[in-house]
Amino acid sequence: MPACRACGSRAGWLVLDLGAQPPCDLFPPAGEPGPDPVFPLRMWLCGECALAQLGEDPGTREEPAGVEPRALTEQAADAVRRLREAGLVRPGATVAEYGSPHGGSWLGLLRAEGMREAEPGAPADLVVDGFGLMHEARQREAMAARASRVAPGGALVMQYHSLASILAQRQWNALRHGHFAYYSTPAAITLAASAGLRPGRSWTFPLYGGTVLLELRPEPGTGPDPATTALLRAEEAAGVRRAGAFAPLAREVAEGTARLKARLEAFAAAGKRVTGYGAASRAVVLLQAAGIGTGLLPEIVDISRAKQGRRMPGSAIPVSGPAALRERKPDAVLLFVPDLADEVREAFPELAEPACEWLLG
Repeated sequence: MPACRACGSRAGWLVLDLGAQPPCDLFPPAGEPGPDPVFPLRMWLCGECALAQLGEDPGTREEPAGVEPRALTEQAADAVRRLREAGLVRPGATVAEYGSPHGGSWLGLLRAEGMREAEPGAPADLVVDGFGLMHEARQREAMAARASRVAPGGALVMQYHSLASILAQRQWNALRHGHFAYYSTPAAITLAASAGLRPGRSWTFPLYGGTVLLELRPEPGTGPDPATTALLRAEEAAGVRRAGAFAPLAREVAEGTARLKARLEAFAAAGKRVTGYGAASRAVVLLQAAGIGTGLLPEIVDISRAKQGRRMPGSAIPVSGPAALRERKPDAVLLFVPDLADEVREAFPELAEPACEWLLG
């Protein structure tokens, strides 16, 4: 394995191997036959700094931008509210944002609070990283770049999908090409320390099954607050530093894909149609690992116009617009992004149970 993306150590463990997978960001035109290229997809846990990370980098481009789920926009508004109450969001202060290439930004919300966007490269009172850091292959350098933007008296707030949540819920298909790091709070704090940042407060959200927003400051302070200290202890107890804690995650690959494929085969045997919803990168990994193609799942619906008319890499399942759900009225919908459940069900009341069954992928 290569050196750790954060600390440079070569000591560690391969904790999850998903075999050869197509790039999660490929999405070729629907008429392009393939075959698609595949690359190893493995997670490695550093034995020194405990950063869980992508083992190899296929060097692929980012996927076509998706449309923000309502759950993400609601969580962003909640986070900005909490930061306002904490004094980090205030009128007249400056902000710099490092966002996710998949879309989503807090800048509109922050402008509405009276904050001003800092000039490119200039220091800011608040530096926001909203799932952006995980897309950086060079973790140490990327953290240093963000730390350099923090103005005196300012702070960086870093949001990440919790590794402890990934382990607890066995979310093995969180691993994907282009996502280089999977942060536990201990690993995030160690990475921040390499750039001279120290932890303060933290906030947790249910998004993606468990998301953390961590405050980091360059000035010496009193250390992490009680909530952050409790979070550190809980994640340590969950085994985020121990390779053995990842074994159930690896077992769920075989068990979970077998359950899903058997379910779809039962629908097919009964002559029932299943349509997928949400052409997300996590769906690419799941479909490939489960060996699911158009015979079991003839199409996937996605609201993003950039993905419509394309197909999923590997499985070659075409991506359609939402009109397909109303026109073809499937017997079941396989939802690949659980956070979309409420808004999709509300958007398609004609597909309510028991007439249409809803499955989680």
